Amino acid sequence: MSLLPRLRLLMRRPLSASRVGSTRPTKTARRGDTLHEDALRSMLNDDPNNVRAFQALAAIVSRRAAENGPDGDPLTGALDPSEKQRAADLAVWSLGEELAGNPRAWHPLIELARLSVQDDHEGALRRLAIAAERDPSGEALAEGIAMLRDAGLSSEAIGLGIGHWRPKEQTPEVGRQIVQAALDADRPLEAKQHLRSLDLYPDQAAIADLRAELARAVAQAEQHIAGA
Repeated sequence: MSLLPRLRLLMRRPLSASRVGSTRPTKTARRGDTLHEDALRSMLNDDPNNVRAFQALAAIVSRRAAENGPDGDPLTGALDPSEKQRAADLAVWSLGEELAGNPRAWHPLIELARLSVQDDHEGALRRLAIAAERDPSGEALAEGIAMLRDAGLSSEAIGLGIGHWRPKEQTPEVGRQIVQAALDADRPLEAKQHLRSLDLYPDQAAIADLRAELARAVAQAEQHIAGA
């Protein structure tokens, strides 16, 4: 079962009605959260890829979900730690889905992919591809490749990069991530090929340090394989 249906199933589970020791949040605290949330939503309406605003809003909605239970009432019953995490993930998922509807949004799609990559592999890759297509600068592509690398999916990271990278037009950070993904996969020859693609970037002086750094990493990987 993929992440979202499983979390929704969890949220429908009956919980203890005990209210012993519970303290209802004050109206002042809720009002403060509401004002902050409204401000963050306004920022994300202007720029759905504002990473700091997304992270701050995600922290609010996930904390609320973890503390208040499935019906929004903090006195309904206590969630165990795993249920709290799943409730928080569901809240962030819902936020990501809401923001991803904006045709300019790519960061929310990456967050959705991050949440679903273990349970919905193909869906996560599809979301990352859409994010890459929405962002001509390549920033979304670089983040998507990095996310897949963090998930231990280096082959998928390479595939995403090969399918969408335009080295002449996009940020060289994409090149860094593809080269590193190839090294993660123990493919130094392929990493060297991707490194050569940076030749197409128009401002070679600006990426001289990056190229030297990646060249050293590739050389070390080749030496390691040769000595194995």
